[in-house]
Amino acid sequence: MPHDVFPLDSTRKFTDQKYVGHNRWHPDVPANVEVRPGEVFRVDCREWFDGAIHNDDSAEDVLHAPLSTVHVLSGPIAVQGAEPGDLLIVDLLDVGPIPQEDSGPLSGQGWGYTGVFATQNGGGFLTEQFPDAYKVIWDFMGGTATSRHIPQVSFTGIVHPGLMGTAPSHALLQKWNAREAALIATNPDRVPPLALPPLPQDAILGNLVGADFDRAAAEAARTAPPRENGGNQDIKNFTKGTRVFYPVFVPGANLSMGDLHFSQGDGEITFCGAIEMGGFMDLHVDLIKGGMETYGVSENAIFMPGNVAPQFSEWLAFSGTSVTLDGEQHYLDSHLSYQRACLHAIDYLTKFGYSPIQAYMILGAAPIEGRLSGVVDIPNSCSTVYIPTAIFGFDVAPSADGPFQVEQGMDVPMASF
Repeated sequence: MPHDVFPLDSTRKFTDQKYVGHNRWHPDVPANVEVRPGEVFRVDCREWFDGAIHNDDSAEDVLHAPLSTVHVLSGPIAVQGAEPGDLLIVDLLDVGPIPQEDSGPLSGQGWGYTGVFATQNGGGFLTEQFPDAYKVIWDFMGGTATSRHIPQVSFTGIVHPGLMGTAPSHALLQKWNAREAALIATNPDRVPPLALPPLPQDAILGNLVGADFDRAAAEAARTAPPRENGGNQDIKNFTKGTRVFYPVFVPGANLSMGDLHFSQGDGEITFCGAIEMGGFMDLHVDLIKGGMETYGVSENAIFMPGNVAPQFSEWLAFSGTSVTLDGEQHYLDSHLSYQRACLHAIDYLTKFGYSPIQAYMILGAAPIEGRLSGVVDIPNSCSTVYIPTAIFGFDVAPSADGPFQVEQGMDVPMASF
């Protein structure tokens, strides 16, 4: 097993560990450890809410999920010799759940969860149709996920980190804060908000203390969105075998990671839509000196996806166009057309006995594929959602016999403000 440079005890909170990571982006967060180019090493990662979500049949924990505390990231990890302008090569050699014997009561080898946040607490892709909080528990066995809350569904996990990236420079951090503040100012009272400004409350910044902590906490960027440094990209194929090329903005690159997922559908449409878990990552790093200019990677990582995803041969696909449910025409709005494709799929799955929220959770957690199928045929963008038929324990295709009816067990837990 590779040397564990960032070990975590899963029975202890994030701030009680040997190394304390961070939950905000800031160039002054000091590196906890340093690795060499060419080195292979292991990093342990906490579940993104640090154990706040429980394996039970209540959604109260999701309703009151402390979004100001996320994401708890392992790192920063400095790479010896990395300088601004370089490209950091990161190979994902392995990624998986916490070993069962180490997981304790927290989500790890045995289980994970998918959630929908209430609109007042962040919402989701379809928050207008699903404004309340919900939770689904998934059990892991032999690489397969099943749920007591969603009958007749099982699939192999495409395990991946939802979030990984390098530290921003001071100039890049200021750029983020300025452009996101300008967006917020266009509608400052919107629920959910248009963006998340710096928030000192609940900030964790590694070993920073005193005045240095206060200054950094007041300007550090939240980890929710993807940005030029990578960050919370939530790419389901970002799994074992992936090679990533990250731009380097600070000396040492200061790589951080977390938000591990057992599985996810394209878009992570429920927001907490992957199967969230704690786990480990085995990594190899190297450098391309001056690579940002050489390859024109001035911002946003590029990557070569892994090849360990389950292979499906049959799909059932649903399309949507950029027309609202009320019949209002929008111009080439791919966000809207993907929403409509998802709603089309949800409506279809309810004919088999699933509730709308069960169908929504399937799209968030199972390895569905989302595609921009047409973006030039004015005025309608066309998006599609592909669902692998093999995840169901019955024939999900239309037939003259009518839809199979699933036998319901436990309802999906719900909680409302």
